[in-house]
Amino acid sequence: QVQLVESGGGLVQPGGSLRLSCVASGSIFSINAMGWYRQAPGKQRELVATITSGVGTNYLDSVKGRFTISRDNAKNTVDLQMNSLKPEDTAVYYCWSLLVPVRGALRNYWGQGTQVTVSS
Repeated sequence: QVQLVESGGGLVQPGGSLRLSCVASGSIFSINAMGWYRQAPGKQRELVATITSGVGTNYLDSVKGRFTISRDNAKNTVDLQMNSLKPEDTAVYYCWSLLVPVRGALRNYWGQGTQVTVSS
């Protein structure tokens, strides 16, 4: 069984910063990629940032220059440093991983989500 557990969400004022963390645990054989998606009320889930095992990164255009994704392959963790936050960044943020479990095939896994609210 594989689990992704997020932490670090909360309420922050516009212009502030938050750091999200996620750890993947359980019967994991290998991890291809990890990242973060978000879903705002009434909107579809969208990719925020991803990082591969080779540390290649991909960002949503609206967060480039403000958000930074990083990964610790040894610890199976992925972090998202979010700076200069805007009200439009308000959403539930989900940790994501594309990985191979010890018994099974390559597939997507999701965390339970953590709320980020940017408001004065």
